[in-house]
Amino acid sequence: MPRTSTGESVLARAVRILESFGSAGGTLTVSEVARRSGLHVATASRLVEELVSHGLLERDEQRQVRVGVRLWELGWRASPTLGLREAAMPFMEDLHAVVGHHAQLGVLEGEEVLFVERLAAPGAVPNHTRVAGRLPLHASSSGLVLLAHAGTDLQDRIFEGPFQVFTEHTLDSASGLRAVLAGVRREGFALCAGHINAEATGIAVPLLDARGSVVAALSVIVPNDATARAKIPALQAAARGIARSLRRPPDGSSLIG
Repeated sequence: MPRTSTGESVLARAVRILESFGSAGGTLTVSEVARRSGLHVATASRLVEELVSHGLLERDEQRQVRVGVRLWELGWRASPTLGLREAAMPFMEDLHAVVGHHAQLGVLEGEEVLFVERLAAPGAVPNHTRVAGRLPLHASSSGLVLLAHAGTDLQDRIFEGPFQVFTEHTLDSASGLRAVLAGVRREGFALCAGHINAEATGIAVPLLDARGSVVAALSVIVPNDATARAKIPALQAAARGIARSLRRPPDGSSLIG
């Protein structure tokens, strides 16, 4: 892989360009790409043209740049969560119909929760997440479920902070977080009333694979009111259905006795 005078490969610079497009998507000018990626404008312009020629980026009528369909296509093929999403979707659709707001699927990615699927509805309660979006582990119900069942090394890193605060209810201390994680392990779910948005409550439960390991978090985002807790049984039932589906091979026979 050819390298620049700074020792950074061309591929590494191309990755920096692709990462300059945040989870919100949208279009950027080449100057904005250069600023976000930390590259010289001329370098960014040259690499953008290369990425456009391969379909990884696209230009609109104003010559602004956005992520290309080809990049989505390749990512979809390679996604390690594809089987998880396919197993979860029928149950998420039923869950979404019950709660009438948001149902979403999140996995642990580094020190954040990455949302790989989401169902919403017109007029639903505000929701900060989106597909391919991320949130800090300490702040969201999905993140708390994943962190509660993560290794101690990761937990210790999160306990050290800093704690990004979204509302006055967001967890912002190691002692508070430790107590909440113990409750998640004990009760089997996380309930975050107003942690991300004062109007919303996030509720999440773990998804288990055939070995009993937590592979994802299934969550709903509903109004922050007295009815939120009543959604927990439906969420747990959906999680059990997804777990059964994950244990079943494509031919329909059971993987477990």
